[in-house]
Amino acid sequence: MKKNVLNNLIAVILVLGLFTSCTAKKEALDISSQEKEVFDSQAEEKVEIKNEETEYEITIIEPGFYTWLQSIARPEGYYSQSFLENRNQLMVINWNQRVLQPQRFNPNLYELQINYDPNIDYGYEVNYKLYNYFIYFQRKYNQRLSPFIPRI
Repeated sequence: MKKNVLNNLIAVILVLGLFTSCTAKKEALDISSQEKEVFDSQAEEKVEIKNEETEYEITIIEPGFYTWLQSIARPEGYYSQSFLENRNQLMVINWNQRVLQPQRFNPNLYELQINYDPNIDYGYEVNYKLYNYFIYFQRKYNQRLSPFIPRI
C-alpha cells in the first residue's frame, strides 16, 4: 500500500514537472517601431568586417543591417573585447551546427559556416561587428543562437 502511494506520488510530481517545463513562457523580444522599420527595409549596403593584421575579412550584405548598426546597436566601446569574443565564440558554434543541419534549420538563413578561431585576436572591430550581426540576425528572424536573449 505504501509503495503504491509512493509510486503514485512520484508519478504525479513527474507529470506536474513536465507540464510546468512545457508551459514556461519565453520572453518576447521588445522590437521598437524604428527597429521593425529597419528590418523591413530592402536597402542593401554592405558592411565589411576586417582586420588588416590578421588578414581576416567578412562582408555582410544583409538588407537593413548597416542602418541598424549605425542607428540602433550599442556604440563601439560599449562592450569589452573579451565580452564580445566570448559571445561570438558561443554563437559561432551554434551557427555552424545549424549550417550542418539544413533539414532542421532553414538553409536560407544558415548558408555558410563561419571560421572563428578563439585563439586568434581578431581585434575589437571584427568582434564588435560580428556580435552585432548576430544580435541583428536573431532579432530580425526570431532565432536564438545562445541561451542569452538578444537584447540591444
